[in-house]
Amino acid sequence: MSGPRPPRRVHLISLGCPKNRVDSEGMLGRLMADGWEVSADPAAAEALVVNTCAFILPAVQESIDTILGLTAARRAGQQIVVTGCLVQRYGRDLATELPEVDAFLGTGELHRLPAVLGARERACHLGPAGWLEQEPGPRAGQWAAHSAYLKITEGCHRRCSYCIIPALRGPLRSRALEPLLAEAAALARGGVRELCLVGQDTTAWGRDLPGRPRLAALLRALAGVEGLHWIRVLYAHPSGIDDELLAVMAGEARICRYLDLPLQHADGAVLRAMGRGSLGRAGLERLLSRVRAAVPGIVLRTTFMVGFPGEREEQFEVLREFVGEQRFERAGVFRYFAEEGTRAAGLPGQVPPGVQQERFDALVAAQAEVALAWQRGLVGRKLEVLVDGPSPEHELLAVGRHAGLAPEVDGVVHLGQPPDGLVPGSFVQAQVRSADEVDLVAEVQSSPARPSRRLRTRTASPGEG
Repeated sequence: MSGPRPPRRVHLISLGCPKNRVDSEGMLGRLMADGWEVSADPAAAEALVVNTCAFILPAVQESIDTILGLTAARRAGQQIVVTGCLVQRYGRDLATELPEVDAFLGTGELHRLPAVLGARERACHLGPAGWLEQEPGPRAGQWAAHSAYLKITEGCHRRCSYCIIPALRGPLRSRALEPLLAEAAALARGGVRELCLVGQDTTAWGRDLPGRPRLAALLRALAGVEGLHWIRVLYAHPSGIDDELLAVMAGEARICRYLDLPLQHADGAVLRAMGRGSLGRAGLERLLSRVRAAVPGIVLRTTFMVGFPGEREEQFEVLREFVGEQRFERAGVFRYFAEEGTRAAGLPGQVPPGVQQERFDALVAAQAEVALAWQRGLVGRKLEVLVDGPSPEHELLAVGRHAGLAPEVDGVVHLGQPPDGLVPGSFVQAQVRSADEVDLVAEVQSSPARPSRRLRTRTASPGEG
């Protein structure tokens, strides 16, 4: 009689944004339900999976380099599967160019992964873009046991001229309220204390559902889920910020006073060319004033793009002045890339790379001054900090975040206490002692409260936010 079948092991690399990470967690959950184990070591796995990003050219290159690195190091018998946006973008051409890869799954075919690994046949599955399951499925491998992303929408109904996301992820589809509440409750029962809402445009949630509910209604319902302590909103669109949303953010204690609000630019002509609506600098200033007045103490994170086609020096100066005056606590800066298949790629006035770099450096420097001033203003204050775990830089320190720091994309709070005394997922009171433009150093003032039961499975190689 033969013994039990040895476990099959899979190593998954998730590239790109948190929305991609949620897809990776869903694929791992399906595989584990099918009898697979997750391996942190690619050499010990029978199957290697890369969930790719293809939003901009650097992400495409990172995805290809990762795939080639795996194929070069693969051992005999290992199966390699590539999934996600790179497959959706380049389709069967990718299968031709990468004969070393066994199977390809587009963004709408991720549910096929267990069957593809079981079949061990070369295949390329493409279909309508975007994987969205209404009912919560198994998830595994979240970036931390106490913090999770909740994908509330898939796809996008907007047509920003520089963006290829609708082609990769399809049109806007919202998950219904009840499945979202069920998934949030399940995550909370597993030990999640912080829930980050993600989607291509979270403020568009509900507009395709019966009755057209708004994001405020979802936030109000999530605030009632037992066990959650922080709920934060990422990827909001300026046009979706209404008074009801701001009232919920101001009135619900569990909703972080933090808003990720990508603006992309401040010059009206550039914004119109981007397809970002009719708000110019004055309109954005009115919006930001309204947000800050309605939600006192709110931390605003945004992103800006420099070097968009036709951007003149004086239009860039509008953006730089805007950044200096509006004092965003956090801001990311990106150079424009002419993405094949977008309207902007065919626009006249493409800005030379050298000029793009100069503007990028100048805006980064301007924002660094703003961020440093804000950070130094926190010195001496006592903050509630969520402990994330041991510091990757110093064995005698732990790291955490206050409510104004989103996971992975913002800075951290370095806690001057041995990490074995601070349980990940616990909350402590800590007094800020010093700051730079990214991180804080703080001294713990109170003993941590131990969290409830924690999830332990992790994605083998986390992607970047």
